[in-house]
Parts: sequence; structure tokens; C-alpha cells
Amino acid sequence: MLSNRTLLILTTALAPALWGTTYLTTTMFLPVGRPLLAATLRALPAGLLLLLICRQLPRGEWWWKSWVLGILNIGAFFALLFIAAYRLPGGVAAIVGGIQPLVVALLASRVLGEKLTPRVVVAGMTGVLGVGLITLQAQARLDALGVLAAVGGTFSMATGIVLSKKWGQPAAPLTTTAWQLVTGGLTLLIVMLAVEGLPAALTPSNLGGYAYLSIVGTAFAYVMWFRGVALLPASTTAFLGLFSPVVAILLGWAVAGEDFTAPQMLGIFLVLGSITAAIAAKRAKAPANDAKLAQQDSL
Repeated sequence: MLSNRTLLILTTALAPALWGTTYLTTTMFLPVGRPLLAATLRALPAGLLLLLICRQLPRGEWWWKSWVLGILNIGAFFALLFIAAYRLPGGVAAIVGGIQPLVVALLASRVLGEKLTPRVVVAGMTGVLGVGLITLQAQARLDALGVLAAVGGTFSMATGIVLSKKWGQPAAPLTTTAWQLVTGGLTLLIVMLAVEGLPAALTPSNLGGYAYLSIVGTAFAYVMWFRGVALLPASTTAFLGLFSPVVAILLGWAVAGEDFTAPQMLGIFLVLGSITAAIAAKRAKAPANDAKLAQQDSL
């Protein structure tokens, strides 16, 4: 039987796996040149849906904390993510996120007191090497603005992960996820109306793409993600995020017909190896953590 910790890791890993489908969905179903619209329609409807379910608003300092986390984890991250998705080939935008585990591990060592072990550093560097192999083999010209957006999104979410861990969660993951999605989505709505404006029309294909990203790729995925952020070490959660580029590059090959080479395959194995090593580095604490996890509500 799987331990509570293993089940938690698997359910948390579902989130980045679903995020890896964002790039293919964007290029195949969403209207061209509307990154802020895509970010807004992904975040705000999902947040309002979860808020209707939980029916609980923030209290006290969690009004401003939810807004800060909503901007870091949702608002800024989604905007930069979709800019990267529109300007980079399918897998490449996600690949830049390979540096996130190292960023999170460094921030967590300074802010949370998590030990930055040589094993975690080596695993992080291995992950960067793996995603680098995939990136260097991409058969497409890399756009400078797209790369900067991807890097900015990585640092934004890395900061959000560490602050989420530092501040804790005053309510169930479903509730705190709703707060962040609504605050981040409202911020995106203001920016979108000022910069892009509303589209003249949306096709059924566009609406289907937005619905998938909002309900599956956001509402469901982020509840799983923030539950993992609350209960797992920050660096472990960050390494699970590397599943996103793996899924993105495999979908790009299988569905969009993007080239897939032997070095890219090696890169994927290195990424998976880095995730395994990072999780194993925390295994010694698993028995104690399992007792704690057994008392937690899954939602």
C-alpha cells in the first residue's frame, strides 16, 4: 500500500503534469495574440467557481497576503506564462522552468531554514542540464521576449511557493486556492482591459480551450498543488514542477509533430532522475511526516 507521503507526492505531481498541456492548448485552440485574455479567463472563472464552493472570504491580514500570493502565483505568473507560450515553441517555454527548483531551494534555505544539501544542488543542476538538452535541440528560433517572460514567470512562482510555505494556510487548500485565483484574476482583468481590450468574438474552439485550462488546468490542478505546498518541503514541491516541461515536450512531439531527438530523450531521463533524487533526499523524514499527513483533510 502506498504511504500517505507517496500519495501526496503523486497528487501534487498531477498539477505540473496538467500545466504541461497549457502550451499545446494555447497554440491549438486559443486566439492568436491574446496572452492576457488567456491568463484572465484561466484564473478568474476558476477562482469564482472555487469561491462558490467554499463560501469563505479571507480575514484580517489574509486580505493582503492573498493578494500578494495571488499576483506571484497567479497574476504575474499566468501573464508571463502565456506571453512565453505565444512566443516560444511548445516545449521550450516550459523548459525554462527547469531553473525553478534551484531558485526555490536557495530561497527556502534563506527564508524557511530548509537545508540546502549537496544532493539537492546536484539534483537541481541535473534538472537544468536535462532541460537544457531539450531546449538546445528545439527546432525553432528562440524569441528573446518569450525567454525573458518564461524566466520572469519562473522567478515569480518560485517566490510565491516560498512565501506560501512561510505564511502557511489559514484554511483548507481549496479555500486558499480560491482566494489566490480571484485576487490574481482580478488583477489580470484590470491589466487585460487596459492593454488588450475585449475580443470581438470567440469561437467554440476558443471557449473549449479556455474552459479546459480554467477548470482542469487551474481549479483542479492548483488545489492539488497548494495542498502539496502546505505539506511538503518547498524544494520537493519545486522539483515536482519539472514534470511540466516533460509533459509539454512529449505532447509537442506526439500531437503537434515537433521534432524529438535522442538528446531530448536523454534530457527527459535526466529530469526524471533529478526529481527522484530530490524526493529521496527527504525520505528520511517521511515516517514522521506520514503521521502528520494522515491527519490532514485532502481538500
